[in-house]
Amino acid sequence: MKNDIRFVALDAHADTLAVSLSEGPGEVHRLGIIPNRPESVRRLIKKLGPVAKLRVCYEAGPTGYALYWQLTEMGVHCDVVAPTLVPVKPGDRVKTDRRDADKLAVLYRGGHLTPVWVPDKDHEALRDLVRGREAAKSDQLRARHRLHKFLLRHGRQAPQGIKPWTQKHLDWVRRQVHFERPAQEAVLLDYLTEVDHARDRITRLERAIDAAVVAAPESMRAVIEALQALRGIAQVAAATVVAEVGALSRFARPRQLMGYSGAVPREHSSGSSTWRGSITKTGNAHLRRIVGQASWSYRHRPAVIGALRQRQKGLSEEVKAIAWKAQHRLHDRYRRLIGKGKSKQQTITAITRELLGFIWAIGVHVEQGLGTAGRRAA
Repeated sequence: MKNDIRFVALDAHADTLAVSLSEGPGEVHRLGIIPNRPESVRRLIKKLGPVAKLRVCYEAGPTGYALYWQLTEMGVHCDVVAPTLVPVKPGDRVKTDRRDADKLAVLYRGGHLTPVWVPDKDHEALRDLVRGREAAKSDQLRARHRLHKFLLRHGRQAPQGIKPWTQKHLDWVRRQVHFERPAQEAVLLDYLTEVDHARDRITRLERAIDAAVVAAPESMRAVIEALQALRGIAQVAAATVVAEVGALSRFARPRQLMGYSGAVPREHSSGSSTWRGSITKTGNAHLRRIVGQASWSYRHRPAVIGALRQRQKGLSEEVKAIAWKAQHRLHDRYRRLIGKGKSKQQTITAITRELLGFIWAIGVHVEQGLGTAGRRAA
């Protein structure tokens, strides 16, 4: 019976948890604020009674999933809810931790909250790793920009024929670029050191990703290998997709995965009027970025050569057929959209959305073959 269930809402912060309890329609009890520590959570659950009658929720945020894992290990049903999908009353101008917990408790009991997918320990570890590499790539870009702008300010440009940030380019900077004043020479050395440090970080993290994929469970490893049949998706990109999405079969349709990435257009329709704008971007930005980068490869005509041929060795014919269909369809779509006068960025956004559909098709095919199809998303 629903009336026997105790709905507990936690407003989680780094140091505290505001706790509210809903036991009946319209009944909310504030249980106070407790420290966000494992021993305090254990005492709270023990105080609230049998774990079989408890339902606990809190909003996803910077505190991560440590609280979720602790509660589930104790046998408590816990949902981590999407904060952007929590209903907000218009005109409500008072916000406190206690009021937030009260609101969550009422909405949770009414079934008005949307749970997010919580990764298991293997997915969480891989996701931390690929996001660490992403941060290193971002730091590398900033380090390169600092060095480039510094050289540009002083009129130092590489000779013709030397591409930026190749080994030849860095050798030219080290051997040919010097300054009379020690202060500027010190800045040059510092910027060069940062560029080298960022490169070494990326190398180390990519080796760690290779090792993590080898050690991953078979269900994860099989999907990562299969996704590499797609053009533009090598091991790092495939690992990022699996780490960010989890089981692709938890989405009933590819459009759900497209919506999860935030790559679908905004829409405002009323009566016979329909308006669509730019993409919503209300989804997983990491997934959208990595698939968007892969989409640029579909501007080239279909071919299976070089590294792509090596990646497809040992894969099933069904997976390779999906990847080959993707090359034809996405390349043709790229040409049509460019021919209609669409900008390259608009075209690549459309290709990204369709590429997610092929990623879903391959992932579902592999997971069903392994018998590891995930729970469908709502």
